[in-house]
Amino acid sequence: MRALREARQFTQEGLAERAELHTTYISSVERGERNVSLNNITRIAYALEVLPSELMRCVDPVR
Repeated sequence: MRALREARQFTQEGLAERAELHTTYISSVERGERNVSLNNITRIAYALEVLPSELMRCVDPVR
């Protein structure tokens, strides 16, 4: 997710604003510290201007 965000030159704050999520949430998702709901995957994906399926390919599988 970080690579997609940086490729679009979004800050974490900018992405959070576009996705209507908190900056600390975006940060913890990028660090792999949070599980992401399907709803939030969709919000983040559209904020990054990608399909949710593309964003889900970036997510580590549950161990």
